[in-house]
Amino acid sequence: MVLRRVFFASVLLLASAASHALEIKPFSAALLAQAQASNQPVALHFHADWCPTCRAQDKVLQSLKSESGLDLTVMVVNYDTEKDIKKRFNVRAQSTFVVLRGQQEWARLVGDTDPAAIRTAFKSAL
Repeated sequence: MVLRRVFFASVLLLASAASHALEIKPFSAALLAQAQASNQPVALHFHADWCPTCRAQDKVLQSLKSESGLDLTVMVVNYDTEKDIKKRFNVRAQSTFVVLRGQQEWARLVGDTDPAAIRTAFKSAL
């Protein structure tokens, strides 16, 4: 009986941790508008498949997914095709993170692959 309670408590704990974790989704204007309207923290990752720095950032993002306390959605923006959003946020280089909460920009990183710097940028909007 005690083992069963411990098991279910563990499952609930893991489920609650997963609900407050970093999510990675493809960019859509509708998803961004929804996040901004509800004042949710979001990071735009301007990514190009051909970019080695972007691939290194992808690895960092995957490692950050397991951290609790990063209740944030990262939207992956195709640097080569999403010209309107690049213009809107004045992004001039791939491998750029723009961290937002609502309409306000909280952080911007260009070409950074340091997990601590990326984590700090993300937490600035929480």
